[in-house]
Amino acid sequence: MLDKNYILGLVDGEGSFNVQIIRKNRTRPKVDLRFCLKLRHQDKEMLEALQQFFGCGSVYIQRDKRVNHTLCYRYEVHTREEIINRIIPFFEENQPQIQSRKRDFELFKQIALLTIKEPVDLAEIERLKEQMHWGLAAYGKTVRAVGTPSNPE
Repeated sequence: MLDKNYILGLVDGEGSFNVQIIRKNRTRPKVDLRFCLKLRHQDKEMLEALQQFFGCGSVYIQRDKRVNHTLCYRYEVHTREEIINRIIPFFEENQPQIQSRKRDFELFKQIALLTIKEPVDLAEIERLKEQMHWGLAAYGKTVRAVGTPSNPE
């Protein structure tokens, strides 16, 4: 069985807490929550052990056709109930050590809890989501210190 500190190390290094807002014509927007961790194909057993530890989620192959990328597997939890009942309680008791991951988890948790309230406050969810993953160019954001505005004047 995996040790909680080992899991925290894996998540600090390779994990992520993600939120996507899906808008389709004529339906109300859907908030998609995902906790995931990706490893090389040689380490698939570790992801399966993580799945067993949490008692939820799935492990699947993630093919990447980019040059110099290898075959990977991904562990992912995306059902709201599993995130709220299993993932969030674990990370509330066992905080990530890396500040950016800790911050993303706290924002992820706030968003997850907002998704179970009626009516869903989409504006607040979008505001919180915008604060996640600071410093990642892939998200179109620039590096900034925690607590500083994204558009300093």
